[in-house]
Amino acid sequence: MSLEIPTSVKVWSQFIHPTLMWILFALSLYALYLGVLVRRTRSAEGEAKKELIKGKFNIKHYQVGSLLLAGMIIITLIGMGVTYINNGKLFVGPHLLAGLGMTGLIATSAALSPLMQKGQNWARYSHIFLNVVLLVLFGWQAFTGVEILQRIISKM
Repeated sequence: MSLEIPTSVKVWSQFIHPTLMWILFALSLYALYLGVLVRRTRSAEGEAKKELIKGKFNIKHYQVGSLLLAGMIIITLIGMGVTYINNGKLFVGPHLLAGLGMTGLIATSAALSPLMQKGQNWARYSHIFLNVVLLVLFGWQAFTGVEILQRIISKM
């Protein structure tokens, strides 16, 4: 039994991955902002610290990070699945390899959370480093993804 996907679905499905990834990129920048506020809260003193604590930035950062982790993995798989459905293969190149690397980076970064909650500073610094690398790769991915989209659109 062969399940044939309608052509219109195949064509428009190619825009799901890039659209959702741009949303995740914006969400990543928001997570960065929250992370800076968590760091500021941690180093503040007195009344300033009391005011920052009210913002519950640590909880928000953790929640947004969890959403990013799930989203990154699911949307990466969607992108790979749509590419395979439409082309019968994956194109192994810098965009795919960097995307898979980013998925590993975000998983590793999230795995450091229990250690950070226990006060391990090396885990905090590793988390920050991994996420800076992740954001740089994400920015690069966004632009290489636009190039791929332009190629897809030109073939329509």
